[in-house]
Amino acid sequence: MTALNTSARIAVIGAGAMGAGIAQVAAQAGHPVLLLDNRPGAAAQAIEGIDRQLGKRVENGKLSAESRSVTIARLHAVEAIEALADCELIIEAIVENLEVKRALFRQLEGICGEHCILASNTSSLSITRIAAQLDHPNRLLGLHFFNPAPVMALVEIVSGLASDPALAECLYDTAKAWGKKPVHTRSTPGFIVNRVARPLYAESLRMLQEGAADCSTLDALMREAGGFAMGAFELTDLIGHDVNYAVTCSVFDAYYQDTRFLPSLIQKELVDGGRLGRKSGQGFYSYSPDAQRPQATEIGSEAQVQVCTVEGDLGPAQGLLVRLREQGVDIVQRDGPGLLRVGDAVLALSDGRMTCQRAREDGLRNLILLDLAFDYGKARRIAISHATGIDPLALKQGIALLQRAGLKVSLLSDSPALAVLRTVAMLANEAADALLQGVASASDIDLAMRAGVNYPQGPLAWADGVGLPLILKVLDNLQAAYGEERYRPSLLLRRRVAEGRTFHD
Repeated sequence: MTALNTSARIAVIGAGAMGAGIAQVAAQAGHPVLLLDNRPGAAAQAIEGIDRQLGKRVENGKLSAESRSVTIARLHAVEAIEALADCELIIEAIVENLEVKRALFRQLEGICGEHCILASNTSSLSITRIAAQLDHPNRLLGLHFFNPAPVMALVEIVSGLASDPALAECLYDTAKAWGKKPVHTRSTPGFIVNRVARPLYAESLRMLQEGAADCSTLDALMREAGGFAMGAFELTDLIGHDVNYAVTCSVFDAYYQDTRFLPSLIQKELVDGGRLGRKSGQGFYSYSPDAQRPQATEIGSEAQVQVCTVEGDLGPAQGLLVRLREQGVDIVQRDGPGLLRVGDAVLALSDGRMTCQRAREDGLRNLILLDLAFDYGKARRIAISHATGIDPLALKQGIALLQRAGLKVSLLSDSPALAVLRTVAMLANEAADALLQGVASASDIDLAMRAGVNYPQGPLAWADGVGLPLILKVLDNLQAAYGEERYRPSLLLRRRVAEGRTFHD
């Protein structure tokens, strides 16, 4: 089945921010669109709001006046559900309440023609459960847009147990024709994005709780080393802690309290205290007019280093050598286990063990562990940790070498896998389980995380690039350090390592 023809009439039920955004997307794609809300006059007001937004784009030279007029002419506010009888696609974007949605779709079945596709924009409810009481559950699917719908590219096409695969393909092709990046997913808790994204928040929250670093430092590391658009604390402040915490609790409960999705007591306290983030003026950060964002912590050194020794392959951190050479540092290379020596300091990429543990087990004095960076050639900051008792001069020499490479250095407490490596390993692990369980394909999972939450790379492709053996080693070491199922490696990850394959083979 191909995409719906632009002559097909689309209806959107719910004229809030999400519903209005979806209506705008469909109208801009060329469809006549009916907008319905149970609040009198709300649909008409939503269309007026869309007109104002498009007007601003015209003023900024991003849209022609003609396009604005044509789009608005396609939008029609209606006050009765019976007006939707001849629509070919109806998208529900109302309150996240199972029984309310069920009642709406039962009502629509009695009004609409048998060929009308019914779609829910739910972000958390089961499509299978919503459809279970319908006479024709096969024609209900999820069509999950991300907010704001006119801007965000991703659309999750969600199939429940009874959903017709041909209709799923139709919605996929239609979303693509609307200029979106659609992905297929099964109706499992959190679908793709709200499931796979949980570790980004959870690991930063846990590191904060354990005193590994402060919010500003951890956020800076996610941005300036990890390549993420935002760190977990600024992102949850933007989303709203009531919303983010509720999604975490929903996924946690849906997976029968699996500790991988354990909610954070720190975030619960913010919600309990009404500190919901930007919308309340206070979250992890203050948003009062005179508030100043705390700066990330940095550690510096005035030591002078001109030469270093590389023993073996540094793995993903090999890109550091290019930067050091560009800065005139002489590099001596010889065989070895993947270490970087400068003065009395020994530097190595973390493998998930605490620095004190690795120094003892590997017999390495003055060990400094490095965090992962998305691109060591472009990173602006790096996290390090060291064991208690490191020689102060050796620490200064190690920091000085990283500074020579143009990196800001943030010192974390001796925390397993540091910050970026720990987070990426857990994101990849969750994505691997989603792939193992047939929730979505590897390419769709990676696309969803790039297009839906602006990750610099899909977690499966990222793990492939870092090396699956290292990701597995990090997770094994995290699980050993904490003694928790939370960090158990996915069966698929273990299998791919044993097979010598990647996730995308």
